[in-house]
Amino acid sequence: MKYLTIFLLVLSMFLNADILAQHSITPSIKWEIAAQLPSGNGKEISIGVAGPLTGINNGVLIVGGGANFPDAMPWNGGKKKYLDDIFVLQQIKKGKFEWLDSKTFKLPVASAYGACVSTETGIVYLGGENENGISKSVFLLQWNKQLHTIEIKTLPALPIPLTNASATVYNNIIYLAGGETLNAVSDNFYALDLSDTTNGWKQLPNLPYAVSSAILVVQSNGKQDKIYLLGGRKKNTNAVSDFYNSVYAFDCNTKEWLQQKPIPSPKAAGTGIAVGKNFILLFGGDDGTTFNKTESLILNINNEKDKIKKQALIEQKNKLQMAHPGFKPEVLLYNTITNHWQKLSNIPFASAATTSAILWDNCIFIPSGEIKAGVRTPQILLGKLK
Repeated sequence: MKYLTIFLLVLSMFLNADILAQHSITPSIKWEIAAQLPSGNGKEISIGVAGPLTGINNGVLIVGGGANFPDAMPWNGGKKKYLDDIFVLQQIKKGKFEWLDSKTFKLPVASAYGACVSTETGIVYLGGENENGISKSVFLLQWNKQLHTIEIKTLPALPIPLTNASATVYNNIIYLAGGETLNAVSDNFYALDLSDTTNGWKQLPNLPYAVSSAILVVQSNGKQDKIYLLGGRKKNTNAVSDFYNSVYAFDCNTKEWLQQKPIPSPKAAGTGIAVGKNFILLFGGDDGTTFNKTESLILNINNEKDKIKKQALIEQKNKLQMAHPGFKPEVLLYNTITNHWQKLSNIPFASAATTSAILWDNCIFIPSGEIKAGVRTPQILLGKLK
C-alpha cells in the first residue's frame, strides 16, 4: 500500500508538471521581411495585393491572384483590378528566399478573396470574386518540383458562390465556413473529403452566426481536436456591419458548436494559425472602428438629397479613408486548454489584413495584404517562432 501511494504521488507530479508546461510555455516571435512580392501586369514595382491565394506545397510558398488599385485610390475614382499572376518563393538556404521566374504562371481566371488552405495534396482555393462577380469554383494548385511548373486541377464546385469565406483542413477533409453571397452573408458550414471528392460537398450544422472574413483553424483543447471559428464580420442592409469577437469550437463527433471565451476586441479579415499543442495566434485584423464610420457616411450620402450637403459628406468620407490609421499590429495568443487570451506582442511592420498566415518550417509567413483602406503592401512578413 505504501509503494502504491508513492507511485501515485510521483505519477500525479509528472501529470501536473505536463499540464503546467502546456499552460505556461508561451511562444515568442521575431519578425523580419522575407521578400517583396514581384510586380505584375507590366508594373516596375509591386504595390501588393489584397485577398491573394497563398499556401505551401512541395517546399515552396505560392502567392497568386489578389486585387489592388493600380491607378488611383477608390475615393479618387480608382478602379479595383483583379489579378491572375502566380509567384513562387523558394528557400535557397536557411533564412534566404528568392522568387522563381513566374512569367508563365497564371490562375485559371483573375480572382481575389477566395478561401485557401494548404493540404497534403496541394493548395485548395475556394470561391472568390472578380469583376464578373462571385465564384463557386474550386481548384487544387500543386507545385511540380521536377518540371518547375504549376499544375492546377478542378475540384467539385461549391454549393453556392462565395467570397471572403474561411477554410481549414482536418483529416484530409476541407471545412468551409461562412462567406458573402451576392446579397447576404452566409451561415453555412460545408465539408469536402479530399479522399473521395465524387460525393461532393456536404452540408454541416449551420454556424452560430452568419459571418465572413473570419479565422478558421484546427487545434486541440487538450482532450480532442476541434475546429475553431474566430471573429469576422457581417454586412447588413441599410445599417453598418457587425464586427465580432466571438469564438466557437466545432466538435466533429457530436457536430455541435460550443461557445468559448471571446477575443478581447472584435477582429475581422485578420490572419491566424494554430501552433504547438494548444495555442492559436491571431495577427492584426480590423476592429471595425473606421470601417463602421465610413459605412455610416456612405448611408448618409445615399440618403442625402441636398447636393451641397451630399458633397460635404463625400469629402468627409474621403478624408476619413485617407487618414485610415492602419490595422492594429497586435499579436494575440489563445490557449485552448485554459480558454484564456493574452496579448503576446506587436508586429514591428505594417499589419496586413485580407491575406493568410501560413506555417512553414516553424516560421509564420504573412504574404502581402491590405494595410489600410485601399493600400496594399508587397512585403512578405516572416515570423520566426521560438
